[in-house]
Amino acid sequence: MRSDLQGKIMAASTPKYSVLLPTYNERENLPIVIYLLDREFNKCAVDYEIIIIDDNSPDGTLQVAEQLQSLFGEDKIILKPRMGKLGLGTAYVHGMQFVTGDFIIILDSDLSHHPKFIPEFIRKQREGDFDIVTGTRYKRGGGVWGWNLMRKLTSRVANYLAATLLRPASSDMTGSFRLYRKESLKRIMEKTISKGYVFQMEMIIRARQLGFSIAEVPVTFVDRLMGQSKFGVNEITGYIKGLLTLFATS
Repeated sequence: MRSDLQGKIMAASTPKYSVLLPTYNERENLPIVIYLLDREFNKCAVDYEIIIIDDNSPDGTLQVAEQLQSLFGEDKIILKPRMGKLGLGTAYVHGMQFVTGDFIIILDSDLSHHPKFIPEFIRKQREGDFDIVTGTRYKRGGGVWGWNLMRKLTSRVANYLAATLLRPASSDMTGSFRLYRKESLKRIMEKTISKGYVFQMEMIIRARQLGFSIAEVPVTFVDRLMGQSKFGVNEITGYIKGLLTLFATS
């Protein structure tokens, strides 16, 4: 089935895809995710670039990225580091300044989002000429691996609250594995003010307000195998505050 999917993608016109990859302490995961991205894009015979936005990781992530750039080429691996840990939303804004592709893909750099789903994202976008394709853990074929009961419950409650208060056009508001048409993402970013984990949720809300078309692809989220999770009490508190702010302003 995957070979048929890849064949259809190869037969179609092939725009360029830009990956925005914010990193912080991901030196162990980065080589693997870059290898997998390169493999999937090459299988699909599409042009691509990966823009790595490292926030001055103390573990030497940027040095690993420089080695990967030497291996894959400066046209494929583009390094745009920042001076400190400034947040996910501003990382995307920073990275978008250097995008040369027609579509932008965002995913986590810790291997929670497997690049093997990217061909399906591309196929789905072309199927309906959608502005956005977002991965979902909460439709048939999607799921989560490696989370304990509390983390699963937290995610479910977060999505339930978002669906109840905001009535979005997505079944997975807190997911962060997405494909955007470049011009659509630029307009969304102009209206998005949140930071942290609420940022992804607000982007879907703003996309709905702007009238952009949204499709979903079931994906499997796998908890990180290496490194430490950045999810904690501060993120939960920030999510609740952000959710209430969006409810009041949308």
